[in-house]
Amino acid sequence: MSAASDFLENKLLDHTLRNTAYTAPSTVYVGLFTSNTGLETNNLAGANEISTSGSAYARTAATFANAASGGSISNTSSVTFPTATADWGIVTHIAITDGNTALAGNVLFYGALTTAKNVTIGDTFTINSNNLTVTLA
Repeated sequence: MSAASDFLENKLLDHTLRNTAYTAPSTVYVGLFTSNTGLETNNLAGANEISTSGSAYARTAATFANAASGGSISNTSSVTFPTATADWGIVTHIAITDGNTALAGNVLFYGALTTAKNVTIGDTFTINSNNLTVTLA
């Protein structure tokens, strides 16, 4: 995953080049999506995030405790979503956000899964530690 949203790109540029304060979120969350629609432009209302209605889906906190190295950073613990109580559909993309509920917060980074995953009732979607890497290039 190496795409930053327009929101984050602007915040980092202003912070770095214009001395405009940007406060990093204290917690970041991972959201699951069935396409990348709206993620680059931080349009969560137009994004295809998994539905929270009757499915037990919720964005899940991620931890990046180790310092970045070589322009990359990876999650330091597993990101385990609630067990699906309804079919979630085919997850193709994920996004790291600063908000923990659907339509809340801002997209920070987003990207496609290496392999899309059809999440059906009873499945538990997990991203193992060190398998979610953000790279700035």
